[in-house]
Amino acid sequence: MSQASIALNRFGLGARADDVVPEQPVKYLLEQFDRYEARPVAIAAMPGRRQVAGELADYLIEARQLRAMSGPRRALPANRAAAMTAQSQVMMTGYNPAKIDSAADKMEGDSKDPIKQARQFAQRQGRDNYVAAVGGRALASLTGPAPFVERLVHFWANHFAVSADKLTVIGLSGLLEFEAIRPHVLGKFGDMLAAVERHPAMLLYLDQAESIGPNSPIGSRYANRPNRKLGLNENLAREILELHTLGVRTGYSQADVTELARALTGWTVAGLTNGPVARAVGVDDTPGDFVFVEQIHEPGTRTIIGKSYAQDGERQAQAVLSGLATHPATATHIATKLARHFTGDTPAPALVARLEAAFLKSGGDLPTVYRALIAAPEAWAERNSKFKSPWEWSVSVMRALDMKTVQPQAVTGLLNQLGQPIWRPGSPAGYDDINAGWAGPDAVMRRVEAAERFATRAGGSIDARALAPKLFPAAVGAATTQALARAESPGQALALLLVAPEFMRR
Repeated sequence: MSQASIALNRFGLGARADDVVPEQPVKYLLEQFDRYEARPVAIAAMPGRRQVAGELADYLIEARQLRAMSGPRRALPANRAAAMTAQSQVMMTGYNPAKIDSAADKMEGDSKDPIKQARQFAQRQGRDNYVAAVGGRALASLTGPAPFVERLVHFWANHFAVSADKLTVIGLSGLLEFEAIRPHVLGKFGDMLAAVERHPAMLLYLDQAESIGPNSPIGSRYANRPNRKLGLNENLAREILELHTLGVRTGYSQADVTELARALTGWTVAGLTNGPVARAVGVDDTPGDFVFVEQIHEPGTRTIIGKSYAQDGERQAQAVLSGLATHPATATHIATKLARHFTGDTPAPALVARLEAAFLKSGGDLPTVYRALIAAPEAWAERNSKFKSPWEWSVSVMRALDMKTVQPQAVTGLLNQLGQPIWRPGSPAGYDDINAGWAGPDAVMRRVEAAERFATRAGGSIDARALAPKLFPAAVGAATTQALARAESPGQALALLLVAPEFMRR
């Protein structure tokens, strides 16, 4: 790869035919910091949190009423969960719901059936909010003036992963990226961390919204009541330490996880919780807003990784996050992930050390770290060692074909077919960022099939032989040039280009 091609494809999201080849690739990347739009038109047009959370709040109220009327026999929590997951997947893949063969489909019931209500709600959220948000993300990637920064947005959204497979997160999953990642991608890591951990999508996904301190006023009040499953939830605390900040095997203990979980009690979401938490929050706050509820906060000083935190209320967990945001282990964790993303599955220790030093010296200032990455010779290695993820490949294809509009449902279906549904990873760890996760034979064949469909839609109007050097300036290999020259038709040549080694890797 030439340096110009690296700037467009490894740092960026793929070149367009009309892109001006950067004569000074480093300057080209740095100037994007000033061009980046945190809230472009494509994102601003999406349904906002008030609308999405309001719909969720209305559903939760109705669901509670239906469960109260139907009694314990119809509660069926396991089947309800299965029905919700099935329906969310149905709406996000475009399959006909009538073809889903599940126990929930066979159950008798009418509009008062809690399971049916869950499925209908998932359908509305999937159609009106999730799919629309996918379309907004794609448009920002295709039309934004700062593709390098857009790539960084996607990197951080995967770092702080949530999953729309959870009923309450379907419509909020994209908003985490839009509201907590995009505004802070060129700021301090600590500010992004604080925004993410307060966002309703994260609080609901990792069950923090109803975590109750055992010795809090409400925890004490309900401690001895039968059939009340109240108490501490450690999910968010564990992922903050293991995934969001320090990384695995970095010296923290189970006791640290528990102590952080205690500090986080009281961090919840207005209008989207049940039972004692909902009553404590009250009805005056806007659904979806972050709120701190003193009545469920575990009192006392917390000791986490050898440091004591005596702050009261909400400030206690925030103090912990602030300390974690600039911890040396966090610097190493973030530096390693960035180096892996931009240089290869096994990044050079020297590069990781330089990024780590930039992180620590700047107090977690992300543009400082990005500049160190841009300055690193390892990031400009001529060999394109990273295999594109399905999202990266899809966006680069759409950019290469000069697409400036998208059909959100089509983008959603394509990424589902290719194995990387947007905001739907299998765990809080997000999607793999290593070649083995995406380079299997079946995955490659799916791209071949998708490339053929793209070429068919182009209808022979694109000259792949002329397009290739524009997409990969001074970087088209002899084998690819020969294959394009031998193609039997313009459509075949385009399909070959879209799955050429230059296009599949970066």
